[in-house]
Amino acid sequence: MIVGSGVPSGLSAGNRLHDIARRASPGSAVRVVYVENNPMVVATAQATIEPFTDLVRVVDGDVREIDEMLRDHVIQTFIDWEKPLAVLLLSSHSLDDDEYAHYVVKRLQHAAPKGSFLGLLHTTFDAVPPELLPAIRDMVAMTLPRLAIRSREEVASLLHGLDLVEPGLVWVPEWRPGGRDLACADEPSASGNYGAVARIP
Repeated sequence: MIVGSGVPSGLSAGNRLHDIARRASPGSAVRVVYVENNPMVVATAQATIEPFTDLVRVVDGDVREIDEMLRDHVIQTFIDWEKPLAVLLLSSHSLDDDEYAHYVVKRLQHAAPKGSFLGLLHTTFDAVPPELLPAIRDMVAMTLPRLAIRSREEVASLLHGLDLVEPGLVWVPEWRPGGRDLACADEPSASGNYGAVARIP
């Protein structure tokens, strides 16, 4: 289940998240559910992906209403909640309330069977030069007032109690790059995002 920012857009066949999931588990019928809160994105994805595969669904949902999201009929019935699964929380930056952000992670942790994995992507200003930080914060406050920016320590606290898969919580380009030609590979902090994968005990 991919929550936020995960519906393929402009990616060629074979490079979309559901394609990658299938390659990682060849021969199996891997099911993928994308959850998005933008109606236009949802409608486009439903029209361009679902007609070509029985193994992908795109639903309209919002992680800021996590309980309602998890009650969605497609999420409840298309996903096999009896088997370990992977949840990618790619929209944690939309959770501007710290207490609720912790609740969302705990809710996903408790909903998923033991042995599942939770992937987290989070925006940060940790690498922004101090002299530029006030101006950037002001700009973000004006244009994206609900954007949550957290430090590495704050992101780590969201994953407290979970077993982080190596290499842990790192800049996204540093998470198992495998020799690929990645954006920001020479300067991982320029990605502005931390990433981690945790095993749910």
